Amino acid sequence: MSADDRSRWRSPGLGQQRTLDLPSGRLVVYEAGEGPVIVFVHGLLVNANLWRKVVPRLSPDFRCVTLDLPLGSHIEPSGGDDLTPPGLAALVCDALDALELEDVTLVGNDTGGALCQIAVTTRPERVGRLVLTPCDYRDVFPPKLFKPLLALARVPGATQGVLNSLRPRAARRLPPAYGWLTKRPIEKQAEDTYVLAALAEKAVLAELNDVLAGIDTRHTNQAADRLPAFDRPALLAWASEDRFFRNGIPEALASTLPNARLEWISDSYTFVAEDQPERLAELIAGFVREPAKAAA
Repeated sequence: MSADDRSRWRSPGLGQQRTLDLPSGRLVVYEAGEGPVIVFVHGLLVNANLWRKVVPRLSPDFRCVTLDLPLGSHIEPSGGDDLTPPGLAALVCDALDALELEDVTLVGNDTGGALCQIAVTTRPERVGRLVLTPCDYRDVFPPKLFKPLLALARVPGATQGVLNSLRPRAARRLPPAYGWLTKRPIEKQAEDTYVLAALAEKAVLAELNDVLAGIDTRHTNQAADRLPAFDRPALLAWASEDRFFRNGIPEALASTLPNARLEWISDSYTFVAEDQPERLAELIAGFVREPAKAAA
């Protein structure tokens, strides 16, 4: 099987694939189930497969919409002109508009959590609830260990070289790769889609470099300043052993969001959807079912 074939695999549990042509670019989404809507937003150098263990646990009772954002491991190029964090948040919001979704529970992880913060502070009209799992906040965008990637994006061929170095699976378990994002190895079929997409498609690699070049803490700080205005229910489902997004981040979010509560998830690093999918699905399901006034 070629690298291109391996990079395009998506878990069948995510549901039916659709491609949306949006004002801000092209976006692949996956839909499964019926009921109250939950929309999943992944982070940098992963894709919709991040949620492959969570969606099947929720889709019997909820409509799950999983986005495959242009964050370097996507299935096809977006073609959008604006891949800055606000532009990517607009892509999320445009998808909600195109699918005519209402009262959405928006779930974000890692970089995707930062995009969710921007989305709910710029275009909150379709979002009824917010779930943040370990993610960027204010000046932690990205964490220090990953900041060299931002500089490498400006050096021709450097990002491709980094991804090539991750072809061996052993290298992927190093801390600057996925080693401190999950406590246990990611299954190879999913992990290959994260690493190989930008190596298989030049346009995907170009968009990854554009995304990295556009990352700036002014976007997350501006969103954080506006979060007190988002008074709808919010759940912070945080890993107690997270390596990157502790140091007061979940507590700060809990005090900034006026209708929020913090729940700790044990035996997990940043990718709680990978390490503890059953517990995360349980928390999300209970949160969505709660009356709005009681959710926090």
